[in-house]
Amino acid sequence: MTAHPLRVADYLGHLAEAIDRILGYVAATDESGFRQNPMLQDAVIRNLEVIGEASRNTLRADPTFAERHPQLPLALAYDMRNQLSHAYFRIDLSTVWRTVHNDLPALRRQVEAVLSGLRSAGEA
Repeated sequence: MTAHPLRVADYLGHLAEAIDRILGYVAATDESGFRQNPMLQDAVIRNLEVIGEASRNTLRADPTFAERHPQLPLALAYDMRNQLSHAYFRIDLSTVWRTVHNDLPALRRQVEAVLSGLRSAGEA
């Protein structure tokens, strides 16, 4: 642990970076290709875990953040992280694929909007 705790903006930056990595990893494949590539699955799942941890750290750094930004599903992301971490051989790859394609692009835009607001307010 560092002597200087990270700020909410730092954790949101980690979250955004993990989303960008996932979207980059899957850009050239479809669900079938994802299902046939264990290394790709591992990379995506690992970064979903990072998203969950960054979400949890955001909530710990500022307990009222979720109330001010209900559009960010931080608790849900942390719950998914726990499922992925603890049910490692029972992961539903269809759910992972749907999350990547149906939820992450919008979450990335939402995180960027919040980060822009924090920068404008001088909090980042």
